[in-house]
Amino acid sequence: MKNEAPRLKSRLGAKASKNEEFATAVESISDSVGCPTGNAASIRPTEKSSFLCSLGNSSSFSLHSSFMIAAPTSGSGKTTIARGLMGLFVNEGYSVQPFKCGPDYIDTKFHAAVCGRPSINLDTFMATPEHVRELFAHYGSDADVCIVEGMMGLFDGYDRERGSSYEIARVLDIPVVLVVDARSAAYSMAALLSGFINFRKDIRIAGVIFNKVGSERHCRMLREVCEDVDVTCLGCLPKDASLEQGSRYLGLDFSEEADSQPLIHLLKKHVAWEKLLRL
Repeated sequence: MKNEAPRLKSRLGAKASKNEEFATAVESISDSVGCPTGNAASIRPTEKSSFLCSLGNSSSFSLHSSFMIAAPTSGSGKTTIARGLMGLFVNEGYSVQPFKCGPDYIDTKFHAAVCGRPSINLDTFMATPEHVRELFAHYGSDADVCIVEGMMGLFDGYDRERGSSYEIARVLDIPVVLVVDARSAAYSMAALLSGFINFRKDIRIAGVIFNKVGSERHCRMLREVCEDVDVTCLGCLPKDASLEQGSRYLGLDFSEEADSQPLIHLLKKHVAWEKLLRL
């Protein structure tokens, strides 16, 4: 028994140390979910978050955020905004795992250049839903934020909505952030958004980012639209050269890192990016 005493004392000391670490971890989580002492934007990947990940697979201990950037049509700005948000989160100290709907190989190169890790294609035409879920879980397991960039319009697939961004969002059960080109429209956006929100009830449109907004008054009108259709307005991006990628995206020059900072600054100023960390 005497020989066991030092060992027992050591085990009790280790347990007490673990309890202190656990208390620190719980305090960190409390901050991240909106307690008065902090918010999600203040959390940074530290030793605390590493310890949280080591506690297990319980979602209650996760700092993980996952969402899709999609749009009603091609050319709405989702690729530029997705890349900018990836860069913004990386600048803020988060590890970001990028994904791309479909077999696209150009956008994934931009993602990888920004995030410092490979972007993974998710395609329900060439892979089963189970395999898509396995890819998402495997590559996103050690990331703070997983961002899936959609393709074409949200519901555009090879056969109606089959193989579409919508199908990927449904298979992965992740919320969708809709990027909408708002130029030359105001309250008509209510009909468009209402259609996208209500067309399929098995996915969630978590918020809207309006692109190419003409003025502050235009922005206020678009926010009223969101209030009337009961969806979160995450921001209004003004017309800006840093958001105009155009046909340059069809080229294979991936050395555009210098162009990212004005875009990131614009997103940080006009988009409620902290809310994306709670999706």
